[in-house]
Amino acid sequence: MPLPDPIPLKIRLPFSSARRIAAVVGLGIVAMLCGACVGESGQDKSQAELRKAFVGTWRLVSIEGGANDGNRGAKPSGLIIYDAMGNMAAQIMPDRPRPKYTGTPTPEQALDAMRGYGAYFGTYTIDEKAGTVTHHRQGMLDAGAVDFVRKFELTPDGKKITLTPIGGSGPPTHLTWEKVS
Repeated sequence: MPLPDPIPLKIRLPFSSARRIAAVVGLGIVAMLCGACVGESGQDKSQAELRKAFVGTWRLVSIEGGANDGNRGAKPSGLIIYDAMGNMAAQIMPDRPRPKYTGTPTPEQALDAMRGYGAYFGTYTIDEKAGTVTHHRQGMLDAGAVDFVRKFELTPDGKKITLTPIGGSGPPTHLTWEKVS
């Protein structure tokens, strides 16, 4: 017994329906391509482009505001480093008298040595529209939040940046950094 003719796979749509489908598909492709160019947060620039202003080593100039419980001292020192691949590291050392000891420190001495010292590393992303940089902390001395969002203000010459943490419970702390490389 012979097999019946195969069912034709062509679907004939009226010209206007085919045109509508092609337009929808075309717009979808354009939207996807534009979305990839703009980025996840709807920014006009890529992260690589936004990072150019941040890349380098920055030295802590001042910490203003916030609640200083005396652990950081009057003039703490610190460095923050941003690279072009989106990695970062920050350290702030207190400017206060610290006891000297030899040998293995006691638990109290170790705690006192760490008190007021902040250090972490991870990656960072910039949201140009919100004016924020988020430090995605992967390793840290303290047990604070993993994502550290900070409002940023760059001076017009790009040589200083002020970072202000967002979402804290106390008065805001403004950390000003100066580019050294």
